[in-house]
Amino acid sequence: MRKMWNSGASALALITLLAVSGARAEDLPQTEPQDTYQLAAADPVFDRIVVVGSQLQARETAGAAQYISEVELEKFEYQDVNRILRAVPGVNLQEEDGFGLRPNIGLRGTGLDRSSKVAILEDGVLAAPAPYAAPSAYYFPVAGRMSAVEVVKGPSAIKYGPLTTGGAVNLFSTAIPDEPLAQLTARAGTDDYRMSHVMVGNTFAKKGPKFGALLESFHVESGGFKNLDGGGDTGFDIDDFVAKFSIASRDGADRPQRLQIKLQYSDELSSETYLGLTEEDYNKDAFRRYRGSQMDAMDAEHNTVQINHTIELTPAWDLTTVIYRNQFQRNWYKLDKVLDGGALRSISSVLSDPETFAQAYDTIVGSAGFVSADDALSGKNNNREYKSEGIQVVLGYSATFGATDHQFEFSVRHHEDEEDRYQWVDGFRMDNGVMVLTSEGVAGTDSNRISSAQAWSYFVRDEISVGNWTIVPGLRYEGIDLERKDYGKLDPDRTGASLTVKTHSVDVWIPGIGFTYSVNDNWMVLGGVYKGFTNPSPGSTSDAEESVNYEFGLRFGNDSLTGDMIAFFNDYENLVGTCTASTGGGCIIGDQFDGGKVDVFGLEATLGADLVAGQDLGFAMPLTLAYTLTRSEFQTSFVSGYGPWGSVNVGDEMPYIPEHQLNLGLGLEFDHWRTNVSANYVSKARATAGEGAIASGDSIEARVLVDWSVELDLSGRAQIFASAENLFDETYIASRSPAGLRPGKPQNFFVGLRLRY
Repeated sequence: MRKMWNSGASALALITLLAVSGARAEDLPQTEPQDTYQLAAADPVFDRIVVVGSQLQARETAGAAQYISEVELEKFEYQDVNRILRAVPGVNLQEEDGFGLRPNIGLRGTGLDRSSKVAILEDGVLAAPAPYAAPSAYYFPVAGRMSAVEVVKGPSAIKYGPLTTGGAVNLFSTAIPDEPLAQLTARAGTDDYRMSHVMVGNTFAKKGPKFGALLESFHVESGGFKNLDGGGDTGFDIDDFVAKFSIASRDGADRPQRLQIKLQYSDELSSETYLGLTEEDYNKDAFRRYRGSQMDAMDAEHNTVQINHTIELTPAWDLTTVIYRNQFQRNWYKLDKVLDGGALRSISSVLSDPETFAQAYDTIVGSAGFVSADDALSGKNNNREYKSEGIQVVLGYSATFGATDHQFEFSVRHHEDEEDRYQWVDGFRMDNGVMVLTSEGVAGTDSNRISSAQAWSYFVRDEISVGNWTIVPGLRYEGIDLERKDYGKLDPDRTGASLTVKTHSVDVWIPGIGFTYSVNDNWMVLGGVYKGFTNPSPGSTSDAEESVNYEFGLRFGNDSLTGDMIAFFNDYENLVGTCTASTGGGCIIGDQFDGGKVDVFGLEATLGADLVAGQDLGFAMPLTLAYTLTRSEFQTSFVSGYGPWGSVNVGDEMPYIPEHQLNLGLGLEFDHWRTNVSANYVSKARATAGEGAIASGDSIEARVLVDWSVELDLSGRAQIFASAENLFDETYIASRSPAGLRPGKPQNFFVGLRLRY
């Protein structure tokens, strides 16, 4: 039975609901309601390394772009980036753990696995542990501490690279405040959930240079919503700390400049597993976990050093320099294989056919009285270390030539990253529901290799404005050297006795051009064409993933209504799939597979409005809508060892890409209290490539999930709030991989307090 919130949390929820239900509109000051749209830009130190940076800029960008502001993020206080991104059209999501710890994000039909086909950034810097050598995002920035999120698709996405097919998701950390700031946000809820977020900062500018500082602490934990047979934790515990320091020139300086240093550290301990459920067991209890996963746990640490410097050389010229280093270490200890008929079977194959592999299934379940053979369960230390570091310089130039205005950028980036796999396997016996260690593995006797990449990237673009036209041509070059050193399972000391080395170099030009045409003050036409690219992995014999992508649409807006409608078409020359344990295995981890020609096309639409704008009612009623239509078709037939594809025929659809997605938000905002509802619909999808009716054993069922929140201002410096996620407690299949069926997060309730000074 899931744990319920404690009595203190219940009391706070009751106070909140009574306060809201007892507050009449005529009892509240009839002042201007909270602004639905935040137009201010993010920290200016990032101006040259981000595409959007504000909602206003998103509306003017020559391409599809959405910016989710701090105002919007505070409505639900989401800690799960999946829930945040539901409000953005063109985003495909495959849930896994229910908390968004390791999200699977795709854009416009790209692959979703570990967000490896999308550029994930924090403050304009690539955030994946090894974005060139191993882009799978086993680390993802803690969404709960972010102040804004931008999603960029279309030709603008080539600014980030190297992954340009779908686009980029950039998360903005809290900026150093211009004025004294002290803020505490605390939240508690279902399943022993607790969160605390503390920020203290200021900028000091009496005379001379301005000094700024921000200290930030974020903690979140949960006992988990799954029920481990025999008892045990299924939750997580995360701490994240950020310190920022800056110095900027005094007002009126001849050459204004600013230096900012950002330091970040986080650690995670989560009782997460790849082990799901059989179809029969899921139908009986969707939130069950087998005893075979009792040892599974992710233990991870991450740290970042980022230095930004900007200087205005002249009124026309500016220079931005970014130096960064990310380090990530993790050991995800989890059940990998189980003995059946004298051979070890993958957990994915066992759960997909528990009758054939009845012995292994019984071992995984571990019922009372059951005793397996020694080493019947194989627990793998998925131990890896990553590093990612580089320097980027961006030169900006603004000028007017005749009737044309130009915003010119030229940037160069040198980047190095690597993934060091140093793994081993332990053997266990299942003994009356308890896993007993029967053989301890030797470190480095399983996967024992280093994959690395070095890349020089150059990017140039010119934003040309003439009359009602804005035209933005851009060109990116990526020169990538890839290397894979495999020491083999018999050389844990890495003497090189059986070392194999594979190298591969990639040189690619990535052009793109976008445009906007302002029909009048309210209507704009936009479009573009650009090259999509994903580099092969170190040691891969697969070709690079390449495509030509198109978009065309309309954008409109006035003081109370905004929206757009954009059609897109991604013409893949070669789609690439990468074998990972998270796709279900069944192939050699790291191997890549060519999927040939694929067409992905669809439509994105957004709408934002205040339903009572201009009526002087003393409250606002914001409405938001995001809709996505996505269709995909393989253009070649083939048989693949890549699990999500399998045997493919012309016309087959890609897996985990629903045809329809709709997110509808509606709010009621007074000066001192507000409430919001978000409804998210996702149509049925398939777990493996195919066409026609989706077989029941391959279906990711359609669902409607409703979230609700309410907030009450106690004073100008204090608010209490409550929320519910999955309000109507919908039980649904979130995924059929890595191994077996996985449920989405059930109904959760939260209450919280926010204090500002």
